[in-house]
Amino acid sequence: MKLKAQSITKKINNKIILDNISLTFYSGKIYGIWGRNGSGKTMLFRALSGLMGIDSGEILLDGKLLKKDFDVLPNLGITLEHAQLYPGMTGIENLRYLASINNKIDNDIIAETIKRVGLNPNDKRTYNKYSLGMKQRLAIAQAIMESPDIIMLDEPTNGIDENGLVVIRNIILEEKKRGALILLASHNKDDISLLSDEVIELANGRVIAGDNNEKD
Repeated sequence: MKLKAQSITKKINNKIILDNISLTFYSGKIYGIWGRNGSGKTMLFRALSGLMGIDSGEILLDGKLLKKDFDVLPNLGITLEHAQLYPGMTGIENLRYLASINNKIDNDIIAETIKRVGLNPNDKRTYNKYSLGMKQRLAIAQAIMESPDIIMLDEPTNGIDENGLVVIRNIILEEKKRGALILLASHNKDDISLLSDEVIELANGRVIAGDNNEKD
C-alpha cells in the first residue's frame, strides 16, 4: 500500500498551517513525524486521513484520490491529540459503540484489545473517571482494534507511565510486523528514534528534514 501527499497546502484564517508538503509512505513501515507543538503534526494527520480538506495539492492511496474516490481513508485507525471518547460510558462500552459502526469485530476481540493496551475490560469506571494515561491507552485500543491497514498515532505516549511506554511501543512494533502503514507523530524524540524507520521533521507547517518524496 502506498499513501502519497503531493504538494499539499492548507490555510486557516489566512495562516498557512501546511506548506507545500510532499511525502510518500508504504505499508510495513513506521514513519516518525517529529516537531515541536504547533509544528503542524496534528494538521498533517487531519489532512492525510481526510478529516480535514486541503486548499491545494492531492492525497492518493494506491493511485486513488482522497476526496474524490473516498471521503476519508478506508480501513484507518487514528488517534488525535486531545480527542475525547464518550464520558459517561465505560471503556468497553465506548469501543463496542465505535465497533458497531463497521461491524468488523466481535466483543471478544474488543475485550482482548483492551487487555492488550493494559486496561481491564471489566472496569466499571466511566471514561470521565479515567486518568490521562488510561484515556490514552483506550484511544490506542480504538485505533488498532479492527487491524487497520493504516494507523496514525498522534502523541501516543502522552501521559503514559514507564511500564505503559514499553507496552505501547511494543504494540506499535507488532502492528508494523502485521504489515500496517504507521505514522507516529510526537515531540518525544525517544518514541521517534526507537520506533521509526524514517523520520520527518516539521516546523511551521513545512518539512524541514527527512523529505522522502519520490523524484518522479
